[in-house]
Amino acid sequence: MAQITPLSAEALEGLRDGFESSAVNRMAMNAVTAAGVDKVARNYDRARLMQRRFSTVIDNGDATHQDRSGRCWLFSSLNVARFVAKKNLGLKEFEFSQNYAMYYDKLERINYFLKDVAALIAAGEPADSRLMQHLLQDVMGDGGQWTMAMNVYKKYGAVPKDLFPETESSKNTGEMNTQLRHMLHTAVARMYAKDADVERIIADATAAGHRILTIHLGEPPVSFDWEWTDKDGVFHRDGEITPQEFWKKYVGSADLESYVCLVDDPRSEHPKGKKIAIEHLGNVAGGDATEYLNVPNQFMKDCVKKILVEEGIPVWFGADCHPFMDRENGAWATDLFEYGKLYDFDFDLDKEERVRFADSAMNHAMAFAGVDVAEDGSTRRWRVENSWGTKIADKGYFTMSDDWFTEYVYEVAVPKALLPAEYQAALDEPAISLPAWDPMGALA
Repeated sequence: MAQITPLSAEALEGLRDGFESSAVNRMAMNAVTAAGVDKVARNYDRARLMQRRFSTVIDNGDATHQDRSGRCWLFSSLNVARFVAKKNLGLKEFEFSQNYAMYYDKLERINYFLKDVAALIAAGEPADSRLMQHLLQDVMGDGGQWTMAMNVYKKYGAVPKDLFPETESSKNTGEMNTQLRHMLHTAVARMYAKDADVERIIADATAAGHRILTIHLGEPPVSFDWEWTDKDGVFHRDGEITPQEFWKKYVGSADLESYVCLVDDPRSEHPKGKKIAIEHLGNVAGGDATEYLNVPNQFMKDCVKKILVEEGIPVWFGADCHPFMDRENGAWATDLFEYGKLYDFDFDLDKEERVRFADSAMNHAMAFAGVDVAEDGSTRRWRVENSWGTKIADKGYFTMSDDWFTEYVYEVAVPKALLPAEYQAALDEPAISLPAWDPMGALA
């Protein structure tokens, strides 16, 4: 290992003298220590001029709230689905049970993880390898992808929220996830033991996972009586229906399960127009593979605009939500905060460099619910349905500048029919396989 030289007393003194010599530094310190960096760095002119008006608006009702959980990908996919269901049911307000979706996602992930790891152990994968350590550390998080959500809905359907409501653990998943992770780590350790009965270990761990989930989240319904009064006051009754039948009857017309995931992987070694896939990323064994078609960011914008303007349905997407975000007022713009001027440092990484050097990755999923299109057809700003409740932003709806979309949106889910012939042909080709720890595998 190369020798690392210490920070000397002389160097530290020089840093102190340099800081003290600038009146601007002291003013910045006084302001930030009292008010916080975002209030000091906020670009007043950009903030006041950022409009919340859009040429196309999709009304999807009250914003939902994922509370202290990482279920944004389930909330946002169900927000798209509820728009379809509300139209078919004639309702103004409606929510699917996100708790139901999470229950089966985690149950399926337990099975997926245990059998994936068992196969790796059988192939001789060391316990301390980078891959095994990554899988052990990453297991039982809340995040996911559009395809993973569709795998759950195709197999298990969905139920109205009031028939399988939130619990303390669904709203705050930390302790439940810790217990599930501890159980799975125990199972893997037992698999590595000499003469281990792997099939028995998997069966016992799956039963334990089911037990833990049911204790924390409740027991999901296998069927239910469905009746409702529509927005015109007309009463309806379906009688007994299964979650799978409910999903197919009230959401199936949109064919969301056939949507294609487009990503903007900016790294030059990953060509546009080719599929990419992340090894070991999935939830439902036997379900659709989690794959993306790598396309230019502008093509993603064009697809989203077309869906919003012509089809009038929200669009699921994944982004790095943290940079330049005004959470309270609900805004994203690349010049909304002037951190560089405040710190006297040039933050000049482009999108490719940010991905390559671990400065940016997808970490949140939402739904586009509007767009402002200029007279020349270019997009100016985007309306976003978030899942952080109604007490922030515009009753939970955010505004995104078009340049922020370019820099920090990584993925959108769109109908396959929107793809040109060469992109549709690319879907039938083998995907470029990336390792489990690749940033494109970051879960929303």
